[in-house]
Amino acid sequence: QVQLVESGGGLVQPGGSLRLSCAASGIDFSGYVVEWYRQGPGKQREWSAGISKGGSANYADSVKGRFTISRDNAKNTVYLQMNTLKPEDTAVYYCRLSNPVTEYWGQGTQVTVSS
Repeated sequence: QVQLVESGGGLVQPGGSLRLSCAASGIDFSGYVVEWYRQGPGKQREWSAGISKGGSANYADSVKGRFTISRDNAKNTVYLQMNTLKPEDTAVYYCRLSNPVTEYWGQGTQVTVSS
């Protein structure tokens, strides 16, 4: 049974940092593209960052230069380092693993940026 478990969310002040983790089990993690999505209050889910099987990273313009995605295949874990957080980064953050034939989603972790 495949499970993705996100962690690391919480309440942080503007300008602060958080590191999210997404740990996978029951799956050969190295064979999947891994992405982070987020869904803010009253908004649609949007793509934020992705990392290929080979480690190439891409970012949405809204987070470029502030967020860093990385993966540790030995630990079956993907990370999202979020710096210089803004109130508009407030959202539930989800990780997604995908290959050409299937996808898996985590349950999400809440990030709230507020003073």
